[in-house]
Amino acid sequence: MELQQVFDKMVEILKPFVKDPAALANADKDTHLIDDLKVNSARMVDIIIESEDAFEVEIDDDEADSIETIGDAVRVIMGKMDPVTNPS
Repeated sequence: MELQQVFDKMVEILKPFVKDPAALANADKDTHLIDDLKVNSARMVDIIIESEDAFEVEIDDDEADSIETIGDAVRVIMGKMDPVTNPS
């Protein structure tokens, strides 16, 4: 899966959790999930679970704690994906 595909899928995953849909429409890799998109910090767990299911990866607690922006989420997911199906 390409970087842009992972980014686009993350935006789809975020839609139900975002309090400011206009901010999501203009989101980029530097968009902060809590500060810019107004995602409730308690909902971050739901976003991690949805991401794990969608991308068929497992994100550990330390990795989850490092996710602050959409780009962070994409980086973690890309790092977890099978290199055979996701060559660099």
